[in-house]
Amino acid sequence: MMTMLLVSSLAQAEGCLKGAVVGGVAGHLKHHAVIGAVAGCAIGHHLAAQAKKQQAASGK
Repeated sequence: MMTMLLVSSLAQAEGCLKGAVVGGVAGHLKHHAVIGAVAGCAIGHHLAAQAKKQQAASGK
């Protein structure tokens, strides 16, 4: 239940949904879809934050 609450609260984060889909598919291939989705969400959010910071620095 705690995992569901964590995942649902992270689902609104920018880049999370796309990363979760990719991570879930990759994790499914190794029989760890939930772990892959959570890791994908975290990585997707991190990459989106970096891209947003880079856009702000370039003035666009």
